Amino acid sequence: MQRRLFVLSALGLPGLAAAHHGWSSFDPDRPIWLEGRVAQVRWRNPHAELQLDVPAGLKLPADLASRTVPPQVAAVDGKSLLARAVVPTRKDRRWEIELAPLTRMQAWKVDPIEPGAELGVLGFTFKDEKGDAVLRAEYLFVGGRVYGLRSSPA
Repeated sequence: MQRRLFVLSALGLPGLAAAHHGWSSFDPDRPIWLEGRVAQVRWRNPHAELQLDVPAGLKLPADLASRTVPPQVAAVDGKSLLARAVVPTRKDRRWEIELAPLTRMQAWKVDPIEPGAELGVLGFTFKDEKGDAVLRAEYLFVGGRVYGLRSSPA
């Protein structure tokens, strides 16, 4: 793995070398809410990604805990995640959002997201919010729809 990272970095592609993170890197005990405007989208494997510009003073939506989340194959307690959601303590205004693999995005029938789109996302940051401003999406809220991204629709 280190050799791959070195080769990609040497080729001037450091973003590709660090783009994919395993689930164990993220804190599953602290669901984070972000919402804002999409600045950039990469609709590719190993998973779709986007950069999200969040407003200063981000707050939880008043209705977040009462929102309905769709069932998915994986056992995810979405209602509990929504009820425990917090905004990040860090003040980054641009976040890298890791979505699901394209096959899963297709299974959920998520239309490709375009720059400028407004959306919300519930997910997980690195433990203790250390490192880059990256959020691994668990639920995606876009265009009045909600998608569960841990697994396929149930």
